[in-house]
Amino acid sequence: MIDQGKRNVLGVLVDAVDYDAATERIIEAARERRPYAVTALAVHGVMTGVQDKAHNARLNSFDLVTPDGQPVRGALNLVHHAGLTDRVYGPELTLRVLRQAAAEGLPVYLYGSTQPTLDKLIPALERMFPALKIAGVEASKFRANHPGEDVEIADRIKASGARLVLVGLGCPRQEIWAYAMRPHLDMPLLAVGAAFDYHAGLLKNPPPWMQKYSLEWLWRLGLEPKRLWKRYVLLNPAYVSRLVAQKTGLWKAKPPAPTSEPVRTFAV
Repeated sequence: MIDQGKRNVLGVLVDAVDYDAATERIIEAARERRPYAVTALAVHGVMTGVQDKAHNARLNSFDLVTPDGQPVRGALNLVHHAGLTDRVYGPELTLRVLRQAAAEGLPVYLYGSTQPTLDKLIPALERMFPALKIAGVEASKFRANHPGEDVEIADRIKASGARLVLVGLGCPRQEIWAYAMRPHLDMPLLAVGAAFDYHAGLLKNPPPWMQKYSLEWLWRLGLEPKRLWKRYVLLNPAYVSRLVAQKTGLWKAKPPAPTSEPVRTFAV
């Protein structure tokens, strides 16, 4: 088990952890009924923090930020000599957390995505984990929250008996949601990115060789070119150039202090 704590990647604090450590930390918080915000960041997620200082400060207040993409794992190894042999990929981490939650009888709440996606996701998860307890399901409304709606959402989740929330709203909306809701919920909030779509069977994972050689972005770009071309064509070179500058000392990537400022508007 590798758990070396947080390391600076372009000013975003990413945990040098493996799957076992990340899963244990999340499940432990669920057992102990502790607020615990988690996300898995690939290049796009890191760069949202680089480009938005307020969001960077939010990310740096998260309890656990895993290296979702191979380039982020590579940055931890290159700059901080972390010795990580694999990334901690959001969809895979989701399955490992659900497997343990099912084994321990910890009910799970699914928040986000669309109702048709959730309708496919629930039976798929039940087939994989027959003992899994799904306490509640709530599709995204694809709008900003109304005043006081954070408390209403939290009340629904707590009333369900959930001990863990999976959040599928996309980056950075899901991180903003988890940050805003953490003060209201005594349980882990796990921002899972595209895991809902993958496990519902709506997206296919790239071949293992593409994942190994950090080419997952190329696979995703081929599947959704109109939506993702700016993310990969513009952000990937910017990420690499900044990482080289951080490694060589040409740029001091100073992390902004974690923030406790409330988020008044977020996606629901």
